[in-house]
Amino acid sequence: LVISALNHRSDLTLVIGKVTHHSIELSWMNEENKPRNDPPERWTRFSVEQMDPKTHTYSTVYIGYSTHHLVEGLESSTSYNFRLRVTRASWECSLSPVVSVFTAREPFSGKNLHQAVNREDEEELTTVLQSGVNSLKYNHVFLIMISICLFCSLVDILVKHGADINKRDSTGKDSLMQACFAGHLNTVKYLRNCGSTWQSGDTDGCTPLHWAVDGGHLPIITYMIKDGCEVDVMDKVSLWTPLMRVSAISGNAAVASILLQAGADVNIRDKAGKTPLMVAVLNNHVELVKLLLASGADHHMKNEYGAGAADMAKAFGRQVT
Repeated sequence: LVISALNHRSDLTLVIGKVTHHSIELSWMNEENKPRNDPPERWTRFSVEQMDPKTHTYSTVYIGYSTHHLVEGLESSTSYNFRLRVTRASWECSLSPVVSVFTAREPFSGKNLHQAVNREDEEELTTVLQSGVNSLKYNHVFLIMISICLFCSLVDILVKHGADINKRDSTGKDSLMQACFAGHLNTVKYLRNCGSTWQSGDTDGCTPLHWAVDGGHLPIITYMIKDGCEVDVMDKVSLWTPLMRVSAISGNAAVASILLQAGADVNIRDKAGKTPLMVAVLNNHVELVKLLLASGADHHMKNEYGAGAADMAKAFGRQVT
């Protein structure tokens, strides 16, 4: 068996088809251009060879009788060199000219959005969104995340690219609740102008005011009240108002004072019949207890078990006067 010398033929063409960030489509003509009625060993065989950029040697990535092949598992934004080897039934071999092709840049994704937000980079965020990634599920997630940061401009960019201000996280909190808790007044005002409502509630029924009270940001709370936010709104679990949450969690007398001045009910009861005074006593918030008493809290009121603030204080070795 005599194998003829390898021929380099310029008329053999390796055609580049669709190129993505991880694949390259290659095709070529079958010069026989007729039905294959002969046995396979008489068919012309094609091999696609890929060059190693370090050694400049070639390895076979496809061998067979087809006239197209999809090379996959490639790196994005990378140059690749290919050539076609044609082996005929006579064992004559020919090589096509080498073709060079760059894979595409990897498409933007939620990861790129995350990076842009973390860097607080408005230009990068705009570029990612304009690429079309805003049509994916990520945009509302990052709107919630951005609402925690100081940059209202990032929120504006996301909203203008279609982010839903009313989307919620796994606990039911929306962007407005997050911004209220974080204390970013400009973002709160922006979201309100976009239609966010004070009446929205998370999975426990806590509203933006509940979260603002937890955050302890006085300018936010003051703005919310002036904007018509209800001060005695209750959650769904314990029927706590914002004043009750202050009594239970932070004991922040300054926050409580704003709520009381806005008309918060100092003697309102929760699901267990407790008043803000009782809850403040149980949590030993001394300054808040004094404020509540000075604001008309009734220390004679009893909970559903017949215990009052004085009884609770006594049980813990404290005193209500």
